[in-house]
Amino acid sequence: MKQGQGRTLRLRAKGPLACFTRPELKVERVSYPVMTPSAARGLLEAVLWKPAIVWRIERIRVLNVIAFTSFRRNEVASRVPTFHKTPPATYFADEDRQQRNTVALANVDYIVEAHFEMTDRAGSDDNVAKFEEMFERRVAKGQHFHQPYFGCREFVADIEPPAGDERPIDESRDLGLMLHDIEFGRNGKNVPRFFSARLEKGILDVPVWNSGGVS
Repeated sequence: MKQGQGRTLRLRAKGPLACFTRPELKVERVSYPVMTPSAARGLLEAVLWKPAIVWRIERIRVLNVIAFTSFRRNEVASRVPTFHKTPPATYFADEDRQQRNTVALANVDYIVEAHFEMTDRAGSDDNVAKFEEMFERRVAKGQHFHQPYFGCREFVADIEPPAGDERPIDESRDLGLMLHDIEFGRNGKNVPRFFSARLEKGILDVPVWNSGGVS
């Protein structure tokens, strides 16, 4: 890891629907009550992703009351196999479609606080100040590399800089084991990492996570 860590940066994200799916529930999609750190990282990377930096989530502030909504959606039951040397297999979605229930969050609004660290892939012209200014400029202009979303791509997230006077909800609760992030292995084996999450007066503090675990 190349030396260099940015200051805390902030981003506000809101939208009508969100689903941060609990991995232990395979049949139906059921959301965690609060956005996961990995989903928050996805929002930041939608705004600014470079090989020279890696995002570290510090905390997530919940601005709207936690409310669930449920509905049914048509989804396909399997994935189409990919063939590199032969034509893809014939696939008809109508024959593989099934209805699944989704328990999602309604009317979500968050402030994500995070910093980035420089990686060993940073070039000679890369530095902390350069990427901090780039991130803040892109947030202010509403720019992103791809559409930010809340868990599922169809649940679009609107991104903007925080005004500074936002207040988190006055709610505290244990959230149980929550997905922190995925440890991507070089051999293709990806390992999910979890932590004991607690919402304290509307704020979820995210522990430091490295390849060795959380601390």
